[in-house]
Amino acid sequence: MDWGSIVGIVLGLGGILVGQLLEGGSVKSLIQPAAFVIVVIGTIGAVILQSGLQNFLKGIIMVRHVFTRRDDDFEEQRKRIIGWAFQARREGFLALDKFVNDIEETFLQQGLRLVVDGVDPEKIRDFLNIEIEEYETRERLAIKIWEAAGGYAPTIGILGAVLGLIHVMKNLSDPSALGSGIAVAFVATIYGVGFANLVFLPVGNRLKEHVAKEVRRREMLLEAIYGLAIGENPRMIGERLLIFSR
Repeated sequence: MDWGSIVGIVLGLGGILVGQLLEGGSVKSLIQPAAFVIVVIGTIGAVILQSGLQNFLKGIIMVRHVFTRRDDDFEEQRKRIIGWAFQARREGFLALDKFVNDIEETFLQQGLRLVVDGVDPEKIRDFLNIEIEEYETRERLAIKIWEAAGGYAPTIGILGAVLGLIHVMKNLSDPSALGSGIAVAFVATIYGVGFANLVFLPVGNRLKEHVAKEVRRREMLLEAIYGLAIGENPRMIGERLLIFSR
């Protein structure tokens, strides 16, 4: 669990609620179902129209990376790859075949399989580079739903405000209806700007950071696999990997 993300959300939302109370307002006045429906459902619709349902669903699933932290297995991976390099030097690449099916990560498994099959090292590098580029493209398309939501939400909040004011203007003769209409108008704007700046954009930026780290990790594995394929000294492979840990 990434407690930093939890603390960030609590502080962001808590600051607004506490400020509302300090100004003499009530939290209840910020709870407007009509405004919520206008902003949230409207934003979801606009995002799906822009990005497509598949990217939208993937972007939602990716939120788990905001609240979880990947275990740092760098040293374990480094030792394992150096062990492969020593064994390949003694017994040849075919000796590594027994390790291929035990690798859980698809990217590393593909790379080692290509080495075992005796594929040209440059072709292995090209293939893995394409894999990294395609991975990054797919992930960034999914992340864009959060950036899009951050852009649409404030505007849809303004639409909610206008709808609320229209409701007010239509009921000028009924003072009892004025309060609810004005509340929806202003709270819709708060929801739009608040969700955009406290949730959507921060989540999008956090996911960008996650993808950047994952790309860097895969580039590290690529360099290790390439060194393995060209028969590089195992200790040199280890030193090359250490560069990525700095």
